[in-house]
Amino acid sequence: QVQLVESGGGMVQPGGSLRLSCVASGFTFSAYDMSWVRQAPGEGPEWVATTYANSGRTIVDNSVKGRFTISRDNSKNTMSLQMENLKPEDTARYYCARGAFREVMARRDYWGQGTQVTVSS
Repeated sequence: QVQLVESGGGMVQPGGSLRLSCVASGFTFSAYDMSWVRQAPGEGPEWVATTYANSGRTIVDNSVKGRFTISRDNSKNTMSLQMENLKPEDTARYYCARGAFREVMARRDYWGQGTQVTVSS
């Protein structure tokens, strides 16, 4: 049974930092691409970042490029999202998801429960 558990969310002021974590279980973590997706209330989901299983390559959305860094530790079945210089527009619930862009946006079967990030003064 696939389990994805996010943590690390909270409220921060603009310009602040947060580090989100995802602990995965129930599958061979190292064999899968992993992504972060976010969703603000009343809005559709927005892909944020992906770390690829085969190449180790990472990619982030242009809206967070230079501010967010995605990483993974296959020895611990964990994935992280380091968020710097947070903006109010980053306010959303952040989900850990198994797969790359196409897979995670097509279905929510392998998303975690999410963790809330609120950027406000």
